[in-house]
Amino acid sequence: LPLYNAMDKMYCAQQISIPTELPNLLKNFTKAAIRTQPKDLLLWSAAYFSALSAGERLPVKDRLEMNVATQKTDTGLTPGLLKTLHKQLSLGETCSKEELQKKWKGLCLPVDQLETLLSLGSFSSDIDWMEFLALGCSALGGTLMSSLKFACEILTEEEEGGAARIPFDTFVKLYTYLAQLDGDIPRDHIDNFLSSLQPQV
Repeated sequence: LPLYNAMDKMYCAQQISIPTELPNLLKNFTKAAIRTQPKDLLLWSAAYFSALSAGERLPVKDRLEMNVATQKTDTGLTPGLLKTLHKQLSLGETCSKEELQKKWKGLCLPVDQLETLLSLGSFSSDIDWMEFLALGCSALGGTLMSSLKFACEILTEEEEGGAARIPFDTFVKLYTYLAQLDGDIPRDHIDNFLSSLQPQV
């Protein structure tokens, strides 16, 4: 006669209680996974449900991004992922290096790319979020103008495809930071460029 083990207890359908919100939770999770297309679904799922249970912003893109030519094999930073990071980390002017690393890993982004950006910006343990965002945009854009275009598209409150307007002082901060980091643009050129935009504001 086999011994009865408490772990062998059988359940019938009436004993299993499925929360009424579970189907919607799974549907939202599935849609988020399809939009975000994480490289490591398990790692991303852990970040998703951790953020959900803590009431934080979820590591989810607003929409599905098609791979651009440089991203056929590259699984690095994209405009959608940078926008997701911005939504998660822009609540204050600064964020901690640890929090950025956690959110970065939650989006399955390459750690070496993060280390390169942190090194380039010479950031300490407290990171000026707008400066990091500017560096992220420069990693996407390559040129100063395309970097600023990405920044405007990420920061705008307007509908996608619109003018991508941002506050002028935000633009000044981003442009000045990237131009000074570039090192090839003289300070008087930076000032002249910004003053030429002032009448249009």
